[in-house]
Amino acid sequence: MARPSTISTAARAMPVTRRYALPGRLSPGMACDTAFRIIARRHLDAVLAQHDGTCRGDPDALHQIRIALTHLRTAIRFFAPMVDDALRPNVWAELKWLNSQLGMVRDLDVAIERIVAESGNELAVIAELQHWDEKRAESHRLLARALQSARYRRLVEQTSAWIESGPWSTRRSKEAIRLRRCSLADHATARLTEWETTLLKKARKLSKLDVEKRHKLRLLNKRMTYSVESLADLFADGSATKQKSILKQLRKAQRSLGQLNDDARGQTLAASLNGVGFEAGTRFLDRKREKKLLRTAAAAYRKLDKAQPFRSSDLAPNAEPED
Repeated sequence: MARPSTISTAARAMPVTRRYALPGRLSPGMACDTAFRIIARRHLDAVLAQHDGTCRGDPDALHQIRIALTHLRTAIRFFAPMVDDALRPNVWAELKWLNSQLGMVRDLDVAIERIVAESGNELAVIAELQHWDEKRAESHRLLARALQSARYRRLVEQTSAWIESGPWSTRRSKEAIRLRRCSLADHATARLTEWETTLLKKARKLSKLDVEKRHKLRLLNKRMTYSVESLADLFADGSATKQKSILKQLRKAQRSLGQLNDDARGQTLAASLNGVGFEAGTRFLDRKREKKLLRTAAAAYRKLDKAQPFRSSDLAPNAEPED
């Protein structure tokens, strides 16, 4: 008798029926409560789709599940304060827990790949990497256990139920009702403008930021990028070019900041291996590479700063409000 797959276990954690039948695509005049459910469902489903591959140790599945999870967490931030109810802190804490379980294995994958790529087939490096591989295998065993745990199944069930009908969706205050009924185009324009302003303000000090503050800038950049990507349905033909141009600069900066963050994580991982990884750690200390990556990110932010900010007309050209 065939053993059930891990993804079928995860899928059973989802509610059999969903309370709300939703449109397949976002639209500008759509109410924010409907838009949130569409976006959050998409990303939660994407997490579940990569569950089986991640449990098997597929690096690409691990990368994709982390992206989907970050998209989901970004959606929750994007629609705050509408969804900031009594249950949100617990949902957020559990999603953060899952992200931390995924993060260690991904960090080791990236670090090992970097060392191998830069060192060829040196015997000393091969021997040194044995410790890194052992750490990776151990971390993956812990991750697979977490993904097959009761805690993970509860996370999926609770998050799904909260998206569908959490307290945020039934609060009767005038402000709560206003937030739910606000059009997606109006909310998205205000939110993207707010986040872009904050991002560019911090980016102007990029060369002076330490590792931790640079990491926070990267998270802001990712938040902005993923939000624009999640709103792709809204961009009409005329504004799609602008969307692609903005995403191009955001992704350029994201890649550079991501590589800098990977280098910092690689150094930390090397130091954590009880000194065994010292030589490997020195490979992540490259001032020339750091300066080049910072210049690339800074150039992308300058171009983004010169671009016109998002306007309602970019997201809702000639749109009529929907009921």
